[in-house]
Amino acid sequence: MIPSIKKCYCFMDKYHMLAHIKAHSVVVARVARMIARGLQEVNPDISVSITTVGALLHDIGKTPSLNSGRDHAKIGEQICIENGFDEIAPIVAEHVMLKTYRLNGDDSEKEVVFYADKRVNHDRIVTLKEREDYILKRYGRDQEELCRKIKLNFRLCGQVEEKLFSKLKFSPESLMKMDGAETERFEKGLDIPGAH
Repeated sequence: MIPSIKKCYCFMDKYHMLAHIKAHSVVVARVARMIARGLQEVNPDISVSITTVGALLHDIGKTPSLNSGRDHAKIGEQICIENGFDEIAPIVAEHVMLKTYRLNGDDSEKEVVFYADKRVNHDRIVTLKEREDYILKRYGRDQEELCRKIKLNFRLCGQVEEKLFSKLKFSPESLMKMDGAETERFEKGLDIPGAH
């Protein structure tokens, strides 16, 4: 089952998603939707609806993880499974770190959400470098091994960016020009193909 946009907002409330995490998720979903729409021109198997919902719910486990210290991607995956969102659960599970990635394989909704999340710092679209710098400062805490893993993850994200944008008619830089009117339409749940 793929939940509607309206239902995603209900789940955000049900799982006490904090306002700043919700704002981040909405911008990630806008970026992911734009990329998925562009990819559909060359790969009709990419689902804009699944990508959009996966992006909206990618941090559904974030608030419950704040006090427990548990992995928010795993918590989010479990929340999706418990609610019957089986197509969304793998996207949520791998939004922090892709476990399966094929450089020459077909694009997947997982790759799009993984990438879109790395392009949004709080509720602002940024470059991969800006986001990497923020993550290193916020989570790296001068732990050499953790910093190494973060850098490797962003290197992979750079490869995903090259792969995705080699098929798109717009550049990674153009994402930073998305307008606020689209956010307003998005938050009302309008203009989302396949959402009901």
